[in-house]
Amino acid sequence: MKRVLLFLATNLAVMLVLSVVTSLLGVNRFLTANGLNLGMLLAFAGVIGFGGAFISLLMSKMMAKWSTGARVIESPSSSTEVWLVDTVARLAKRANLPMPEVAIYDGEPNAFATGASKNSSLVAVSTGLLQSMTREEAEAVLAHEVAHIANGDMVTLTLIQGVVNTFVVFLSRVVGYAVDSFLRRNDQENSGPGIGYMVTSMICEVVFGILASMIVAYFSRQREFRADAGAAQLMGSVTPMQNALRRLGNLHTEPLPQNMAASGIAGGQGWMALFSTHPPLEERISALGRR
Repeated sequence: MKRVLLFLATNLAVMLVLSVVTSLLGVNRFLTANGLNLGMLLAFAGVIGFGGAFISLLMSKMMAKWSTGARVIESPSSSTEVWLVDTVARLAKRANLPMPEVAIYDGEPNAFATGASKNSSLVAVSTGLLQSMTREEAEAVLAHEVAHIANGDMVTLTLIQGVVNTFVVFLSRVVGYAVDSFLRRNDQENSGPGIGYMVTSMICEVVFGILASMIVAYFSRQREFRADAGAAQLMGSVTPMQNALRRLGNLHTEPLPQNMAASGIAGGQGWMALFSTHPPLEERISALGRR
């Protein structure tokens, strides 16, 4: 419930901010007496699409801590925490990265990386994963998350999300206006869009949004293969990452919040393969075996 309320509150706040921005810029006035101003509509769609994606990216680290209850390890208080910080530091050095924040949270086996840039990143791991895996397997999972940061996956997926969001907003309103114009073609009294525009735009936004999520999920799956390969390179062998993935296949993993699912080690499986942010574990293990 906490995650759901936090997700809804964040999205409402983001939409409010973007509404103010589009109003100040004047790009929300794309419906004119002469029809649809496509240039202004594209600008409006870009602000909504990229604005929302980048605000989410900038807030990602804070939201990750809030939603999972992750505690950043500033002064290790146990041998496990010392090992965790030292391991991430060693992997980050191998990947030529600044030291990320390292956090631990209570939960089922999982781990994730997030942050707006390579210089402001976070690697978090659950207590369940540390208790369920050997040190070598856990290190491979940490290497996978460090590889996500080194590959710039958070920014890459944000850009992809921004592009598809822009097209969703743009196309839904173009189709909505076209349908409304067709329905009102014999109406000479009223000018401007009617109820057909609003209803069609909302329906198209949902339909196009579903198609857009499939595109983003596809790219997310490709980034998972790349992060697995990066982990193998950092570990000097594919075996630890393969063993970690096999172990995950025998564990009950808890899905991460939606905004973090793509950068986790497990979870994010959709109700259909096309919506899954992660490839099947068997495919990931097989891909590592071909390296």
